[in-house]
Order: sequence, then structure tokens, then C-alpha cells
Amino acid sequence: MTRLHTDPVRAAPTSALRAWAGLTAVIAVASLLLQYHLLLRTPGLGAADATLRYLGYFTILSNIGVAAVCLALARGRGDGLAGPVPRAAVALFIGITGLIYVIILRPLWHPQGAQWWADGGLHYAVPLLYLLGWLAGPHGGLHRRGLLGALAFPTVYLGWALLVGRVSGQYPYPFLDLGTLGLVLVLRNVLAVGVVFVVCGGLLWWLDGALAQRRRRG
Repeated sequence: MTRLHTDPVRAAPTSALRAWAGLTAVIAVASLLLQYHLLLRTPGLGAADATLRYLGYFTILSNIGVAAVCLALARGRGDGLAGPVPRAAVALFIGITGLIYVIILRPLWHPQGAQWWADGGLHYAVPLLYLLGWLAGPHGGLHRRGLLGALAFPTVYLGWALLVGRVSGQYPYPFLDLGTLGLVLVLRNVLAVGVVFVVCGGLLWWLDGALAQRRRRG
């Protein structure tokens, strides 16, 4: 008779992990809704243009990813969106979101009022909460194909962001602004961000394996 084993990486999350996931999902969804509401209220910006610009931000897409993964975890799932590869990929995306915002974008503007709350949720609270929860959660089960798939997403996003900028007349991020910077500078910026994704992705995948080995030994 074959003995069945439960894969700890894909097992149902613990009550503590589900509570963390629920809290993170609530903050992510609230921040996403608030940011969308604020964009819809922008003078001279119609609903269609507001929605296009909204979905053009990597920040928004990565926070949507956090909300999706955390809602799956909060429901007690250990596979699908709550599986090891989606959880790690979203950790990479939301981590890069926070990193680039703090290093490059934060000095460029000073949000006030409701925008300050949306900004804090999307760029600070959600990245920090998600990464802490990912570190404390189960590890193992990642593979190189998963990393390649995770790195494919920002590549696809680049094309989407440039299309949004071309259609709406406003690029999601200043370092992608073809009209202002020109092709050469934009390519240089894209290459620099691409290197950050590759390095951080490799480190995150390595860290997952190291944490899995440490817990097996413990």
C-alpha cells in the first residue's frame, strides 16, 4: 500500500497565517479602492481614462496580486493562488514596488490628505506586511521555471506601460516617459530595473530554499 504524505508547502495555512493574510488583504483592497476613487475624482479625467491610468501602474497590479493571494490564504487554501510560486512571485513584485518607490519616486511628490493614506497603504503597509508574512510562512517547492515565469510578468508589463503612456498621454512612471527622456534613456532605465528584478528574484528564490532547509533541520 502506498503511504500518502501531506506536502507541508501546500498544506492548509495555519490560523496565524490566515489572520495575517486577512489583515493584509483588507489593507490592500482598501488602499486599491481609495486610490481608484481619488483618480476618478481627478478634474478633467473621465472614467475610462482614469481606469486606464489606474491599471497602468505596476503598484496597482502588484497590490492586486497581494490581495488575490492573501484572500486565497485567508480562505484556507494552500494551492492555486496560495501555492509557493504565486506567493513568491507576488513577494518579488510587491517588494520591488516598495523598493523603487522609496528610492526613486518618493522624493518626486508629497501626497496629502486621502492621497497620503492611499500612498502609505500601497507603497509601505502592504509591501511590509506581505513580505513579513511570506518570510514567516511555509517555504520550499520553488523551481527555476517559476522564477522565469515571475520575471516574464514585468517584461509583459513594460509593453503594457508604454502602451498606456502612448494612449493616455501620461506614462505611469517618469523613468518610462519616452516623450521626455527619449528612447536611449528609457532603455537604460528599463535595463537597470530589469537587473534589479533578476537579482532580487534570484535572491528571493535562494532565500526560500535556505529557509526550507533550515526548517527541515530544525
